Amino acid sequence: MSGSDDLREGLAAGIAGSEDDYAALLQSIVEVARAIFGARASSIFVLDEATDELVFAAVAGEGSDTLVGRRIPSSTGIAGWVLVTRQPIVVEDVGADPRFGREAAESTGYVPRGLMAVPLLHDERALGVLEVLDRPAQSAFSLAEMDLLGLFAGQAAIALDLLVRARRARSAIDAGEGDLAPVAQLTAAIDALEGPAREAGLRLLGSLGDLLRVTGTR
Repeated sequence: MSGSDDLREGLAAGIAGSEDDYAALLQSIVEVARAIFGARASSIFVLDEATDELVFAAVAGEGSDTLVGRRIPSSTGIAGWVLVTRQPIVVEDVGADPRFGREAAESTGYVPRGLMAVPLLHDERALGVLEVLDRPAQSAFSLAEMDLLGLFAGQAAIALDLLVRARRARSAIDAGEGDLAPVAQLTAAIDALEGPAREAGLRLLGSLGDLLRVTGTR
C-alpha cells in the first residue's frame, strides 16, 4: 500500500470518528433541551445546501426512532421560516399559524400543539434549526426560556459547523488524489520526524479536514 493510500485511510478513519463525535453532541443537545423544558420532543435540522433540504440530524422524544435522516424542503413550515428569516419564534397554537406545515408534520407521525424554534447560526451562516415541541399542559413558553434555548442553539451551531466540515472533508477524500496532493507533502514531512515531534504531527490529521475542504472549494 502506498503512502498516499495510508494517508487516505488515516484521514477517513479520523474524520469518521470526528463525525460520530459531533453527531453524538447534537443528540446530547436535543436530549438535554427536551429534559430541561419538559417537552415531548426536541429536534435539530441541518440544512443540506446541495439539495436545499432540511435534514433531521438529531431527535429526542417523539420520532426519535424514525426521523433521523429524514428530509423536507428547506422552505417547509415553521422550521423553514426560522431558517430563512434567522429569527427565533414561539408558537403556542401551530394549528392557527399559517406558516405551519401540517402535511409535513403529519407525515412524521407527530403533530405538535405548540413549539419554539431558533436558528443555528455560525459565522453569519444559517446552518439549521433547533426546535422544542409541546410543553406540559397549561405551561406556555416564556421569553426566559427562549433565551435559554438560544444558548443551546449556540452550542449546536458550533457542533453542526464541525459536522458539516467533516462531511466535506470526507467528500474531498473520496474525490481522488488531486485533492490530497498538499496533504501528501505534509505527511511526507511528518513521517521524517521522530519522537514527540512526529506524534504532534500525527495529531494534525484531526484538523486536515478543513484544509481539504478549502482546497476542494477553490
